[in-house]
Amino acid sequence: MRRRFARRQWARRWGVWRPLLALLLVAVLAGVGVWLVWFSDVLSVEEVTVSGTDHLTSAEVRRAADVPMGRPLARLDLVGIESRVESLAPVAEARVERTWPRGVRVVVTERRSVAVVEIGGRVRGMDADGVVFRDYAKAPKGLPRVRVVGSVDREVLQEAATVLSAMPADLAKVVRRVDVETIDHISLVLRGDRTVLWGSGEFSEDKAAVLAALLEAQDARSYDVSVPGQPVVKN
Repeated sequence: MRRRFARRQWARRWGVWRPLLALLLVAVLAGVGVWLVWFSDVLSVEEVTVSGTDHLTSAEVRRAADVPMGRPLARLDLVGIESRVESLAPVAEARVERTWPRGVRVVVTERRSVAVVEIGGRVRGMDADGVVFRDYAKAPKGLPRVRVVGSVDREVLQEAATVLSAMPADLAKVVRRVDVETIDHISLVLRGDRTVLWGSGEFSEDKAAVLAALLEAQDARSYDVSVPGQPVVKN
Protein backbone atom coordinates (compact mmCIF):
# COMPACT_ATOMS: atom_id res chain seq x y z
CA MET A 1 0.00 0.00 0.00
CA ARG A 2 2.82 2.42 0.89
CA ARG A 3 4.61 1.62 -2.34
CA ARG A 4 1.46 2.28 -4.33
CA PHE A 5 1.00 5.59 -2.51
CA ALA A 6 4.66 6.57 -3.12
CA ARG A 7 4.37 5.78 -6.80
CA ARG A 8 1.26 7.92 -7.08
CA GLN A 9 3.02 10.77 -5.30
CA TRP A 10 6.04 10.47 -7.58
CA ALA A 11 3.81 10.40 -10.66
CA ARG A 12 2.01 13.54 -9.54
CA ARG A 13 5.28 15.35 -8.88
CA TRP A 14 6.74 14.21 -12.20
CA GLY A 15 3.59 15.40 -13.95
CA VAL A 16 4.20 18.86 -12.49
CA TRP A 17 7.95 18.98 -13.21
CA ARG A 18 8.00 17.34 -16.63
CA PRO A 19 6.65 20.38 -18.58
CA LEU A 20 9.01 22.67 -16.68
CA LEU A 21 11.99 20.47 -17.46
CA ALA A 22 10.93 20.28 -21.11
CA LEU A 23 10.72 24.08 -21.29
CA LEU A 24 14.12 24.36 -19.63
CA LEU A 25 15.62 21.93 -22.15
CA VAL A 26 14.12 23.86 -25.05
CA ALA A 27 15.48 27.12 -23.64
CA VAL A 28 18.96 25.61 -23.24
CA LEU A 29 18.94 24.21 -26.75
CA ALA A 30 17.72 27.54 -28.16
CA GLY A 31 20.44 29.38 -26.26
CA VAL A 32 23.09 27.02 -27.60
CA GLY A 33 21.70 27.44 -31.11
CA VAL A 34 21.77 31.24 -30.87
CA TRP A 35 25.33 31.13 -29.57
CA LEU A 36 26.45 28.76 -32.35
CA VAL A 37 24.85 30.81 -35.14
CA TRP A 38 25.41 34.39 -33.94
CA PHE A 39 28.49 34.39 -31.72
CA SER A 40 30.70 31.32 -32.17
CA ASP A 41 33.21 30.72 -34.96
CA VAL A 42 31.61 27.37 -35.85
CA LEU A 43 29.55 29.03 -38.62
CA SER A 44 31.88 31.89 -39.46
CA VAL A 45 33.18 33.11 -42.83
CA GLU A 46 36.04 31.02 -44.15
CA GLU A 47 35.69 31.35 -47.94
CA VAL A 48 34.47 33.95 -50.46
CA THR A 49 33.69 32.81 -54.02
CA VAL A 50 33.00 35.11 -56.96
CA SER A 51 31.12 34.38 -60.20
CA GLY A 52 29.95 36.37 -63.22
CA THR A 53 33.15 38.34 -63.84
CA ASP A 54 34.64 38.97 -67.26
CA HIS A 55 36.41 42.31 -67.30
CA LEU A 56 37.04 42.31 -63.56
CA THR A 57 39.04 39.65 -61.72
CA SER A 58 37.75 37.69 -58.74
CA ALA A 59 40.49 39.26 -56.61
CA GLU A 60 39.28 42.79 -57.47
CA VAL A 61 35.74 41.87 -56.47
CA ARG A 62 36.90 40.29 -53.18
CA ARG A 63 38.91 43.39 -52.31
CA ALA A 64 35.92 45.64 -52.97
CA ALA A 65 33.54 43.31 -51.08
CA ASP A 66 35.79 43.44 -48.01
CA VAL A 67 33.99 40.50 -46.38
CA PRO A 68 35.11 40.25 -42.71
CA MET A 69 36.66 36.81 -42.49
CA GLY A 70 35.95 34.93 -39.27
CA ARG A 71 32.69 36.80 -38.59
CA PRO A 72 29.61 34.62 -38.03
CA LEU A 73 27.67 34.27 -41.27
CA ALA A 74 24.42 35.30 -39.62
CA ARG A 75 25.90 38.68 -38.64
CA LEU A 76 27.13 39.67 -42.11
CA ASP A 77 25.78 42.89 -43.62
CA LEU A 78 24.90 41.51 -47.06
CA VAL A 79 23.48 44.83 -48.29
CA GLY A 80 26.68 46.62 -47.31
CA ILE A 81 28.81 44.06 -49.17
CA GLU A 82 26.62 44.37 -52.27
CA SER A 83 26.91 48.15 -52.12
CA ARG A 84 30.72 48.00 -51.95
CA VAL A 85 30.92 45.65 -54.93
CA GLU A 86 28.49 47.80 -56.94
CA SER A 87 30.77 50.80 -56.36
CA LEU A 88 33.12 49.21 -58.91
CA ALA A 89 32.46 50.97 -62.23
CA PRO A 90 32.15 47.78 -64.33
CA VAL A 91 29.52 46.27 -61.99
CA ALA A 92 25.89 46.78 -62.93
CA GLU A 93 24.54 44.62 -60.10
CA ALA A 94 25.87 42.41 -57.32
CA ARG A 95 24.12 39.73 -55.30
CA VAL A 96 25.65 38.33 -52.10
CA GLU A 97 24.55 35.01 -50.60
CA ARG A 98 25.47 33.03 -47.50
CA THR A 99 26.58 29.49 -48.38
CA TRP A 100 26.34 27.56 -45.15
CA PRO A 101 28.20 26.46 -43.18
CA ARG A 102 31.19 28.78 -43.81
CA GLY A 103 31.01 30.46 -47.20
CA VAL A 104 29.93 33.63 -48.98
CA ARG A 105 29.09 33.81 -52.70
CA VAL A 106 29.28 37.07 -54.66
CA VAL A 107 27.42 36.97 -57.98
CA VAL A 108 28.34 39.86 -60.28
CA THR A 109 26.55 41.18 -63.35
CA GLU A 110 28.97 43.33 -65.31
CA ARG A 111 28.08 46.23 -67.56
CA ARG A 112 28.24 45.58 -71.30
CA SER A 113 29.66 48.11 -73.75
CA VAL A 114 27.23 49.37 -76.40
CA ALA A 115 29.58 52.08 -77.67
CA VAL A 116 32.94 53.72 -77.07
CA VAL A 117 33.61 57.36 -76.33
CA GLU A 118 36.91 59.22 -76.23
CA ILE A 119 37.39 61.19 -73.02
CA GLY A 120 40.67 62.93 -72.26
CA GLY A 121 42.47 60.95 -74.94
CA ARG A 122 41.28 57.61 -73.53
CA VAL A 123 38.95 55.24 -75.35
CA ARG A 124 36.25 54.31 -72.85
CA GLY A 125 33.46 51.73 -72.95
CA MET A 126 29.91 52.97 -72.31
CA ASP A 127 26.91 50.84 -71.35
CA ALA A 128 23.20 51.13 -72.21
CA ASP A 129 22.66 53.54 -69.29
CA GLY A 130 25.36 55.92 -70.47
CA VAL A 131 27.78 54.80 -67.75
CA VAL A 132 31.45 54.94 -68.74
CA PHE A 133 33.07 52.00 -67.01
CA ARG A 134 36.21 50.69 -68.70
CA ASP A 135 39.23 51.55 -70.87
CA TYR A 136 40.18 50.08 -74.23
CA ALA A 137 43.64 50.18 -75.79
CA LYS A 138 41.78 50.67 -79.08
CA ALA A 139 38.12 50.68 -80.01
CA PRO A 140 36.78 47.12 -80.50
CA LYS A 141 35.42 46.27 -83.91
CA GLY A 142 31.65 46.40 -84.18
CA LEU A 143 31.10 49.02 -81.47
CA PRO A 144 29.90 52.46 -82.63
CA ARG A 145 31.77 55.52 -81.47
CA VAL A 146 30.07 58.37 -79.62
CA ARG A 147 31.52 61.79 -80.47
CA VAL A 148 30.48 64.65 -78.22
CA VAL A 149 30.81 68.25 -79.35
CA GLY A 150 31.58 70.23 -76.22
CA SER A 151 31.83 68.92 -72.68
CA VAL A 152 31.16 65.26 -71.97
CA ASP A 153 28.67 64.88 -69.14
CA ARG A 154 26.38 62.15 -67.85
CA GLU A 155 23.23 63.61 -69.42
CA VAL A 156 24.79 63.73 -72.88
CA LEU A 157 26.04 60.16 -72.63
CA GLN A 158 22.68 58.94 -71.35
CA GLU A 159 20.96 60.52 -74.34
CA ALA A 160 23.37 58.80 -76.74
CA ALA A 161 22.85 55.50 -74.90
CA THR A 162 19.07 55.91 -75.22
CA VAL A 163 19.44 56.18 -78.97
CA LEU A 164 21.69 53.13 -79.27
CA SER A 165 19.62 51.00 -76.89
CA ALA A 166 16.48 51.58 -78.97
CA MET A 167 18.05 50.06 -82.07
CA PRO A 168 17.60 46.42 -83.03
CA ALA A 169 20.88 44.53 -83.40
CA ASP A 170 20.89 44.54 -87.23
CA LEU A 171 20.47 48.33 -87.31
CA ALA A 172 23.07 48.97 -84.60
CA LYS A 173 25.62 47.02 -86.67
CA VAL A 174 25.56 49.63 -89.45
CA VAL A 175 26.07 52.60 -87.11
CA ARG A 176 29.66 53.81 -87.21
CA ARG A 177 29.31 56.90 -85.05
CA VAL A 178 26.84 58.86 -82.93
CA ASP A 179 27.47 62.62 -82.97
CA VAL A 180 26.01 64.59 -80.08
CA GLU A 181 26.05 68.36 -80.48
CA THR A 182 23.40 68.87 -77.78
CA ILE A 183 20.91 66.50 -76.15
CA ASP A 184 18.36 67.72 -78.72
CA HIS A 185 20.64 67.46 -81.73
CA ILE A 186 21.95 63.94 -82.28
CA SER A 187 22.98 62.51 -85.62
CA LEU A 188 24.32 59.19 -86.84
CA VAL A 189 26.96 58.27 -89.37
CA LEU A 190 26.21 54.89 -90.93
CA ARG A 191 28.49 52.59 -92.86
CA GLY A 192 28.87 53.90 -96.41
CA ASP A 193 29.06 57.48 -95.02
CA ARG A 194 25.29 57.83 -94.92
CA THR A 195 24.00 60.28 -92.33
CA VAL A 196 20.89 60.34 -90.15
CA LEU A 197 19.48 63.33 -88.32
CA TRP A 198 17.99 61.83 -85.15
CA GLY A 199 17.11 64.84 -83.02
CA SER A 200 16.73 64.08 -79.32
CA GLY A 201 16.55 60.69 -77.66
CA GLU A 202 12.78 61.02 -77.35
CA PHE A 203 10.74 58.46 -79.32
CA SER A 204 13.95 56.61 -80.19
CA GLU A 205 12.19 53.28 -80.67
CA ASP A 206 9.84 54.83 -83.22
CA LYS A 207 12.76 56.53 -84.96
CA ALA A 208 14.70 53.27 -85.09
CA ALA A 209 11.73 51.46 -86.66
CA VAL A 210 11.26 54.22 -89.25
CA LEU A 211 14.98 54.31 -90.10
CA ALA A 212 15.13 50.53 -90.52
CA ALA A 213 12.21 50.68 -92.95
CA LEU A 214 13.77 53.58 -94.90
CA LEU A 215 17.13 51.82 -95.22
CA GLU A 216 15.43 48.76 -96.61
CA ALA A 217 13.23 50.71 -99.01
CA GLN A 218 15.63 53.36 -100.31
CA ASP A 219 19.39 53.77 -100.58
CA ALA A 220 20.08 57.45 -99.96
CA ARG A 221 22.86 59.70 -98.67
CA SER A 222 20.91 61.20 -95.76
CA TYR A 223 17.84 60.49 -93.69
CA ASP A 224 15.96 62.67 -91.23
CA VAL A 225 13.89 60.82 -88.61
CA SER A 226 13.86 63.60 -86.02
CA VAL A 227 10.08 63.67 -86.51
CA PRO A 228 9.38 59.96 -87.00
CA GLY A 229 5.91 60.59 -88.42
CA GLN A 230 7.39 62.80 -91.16
CA PRO A 231 10.74 61.35 -92.23
CA VAL A 232 12.79 63.02 -94.94
CA VAL A 233 15.14 61.28 -97.39
CA LYS A 234 17.78 63.08 -99.47
CA ASN A 235 19.80 61.49 -102.25
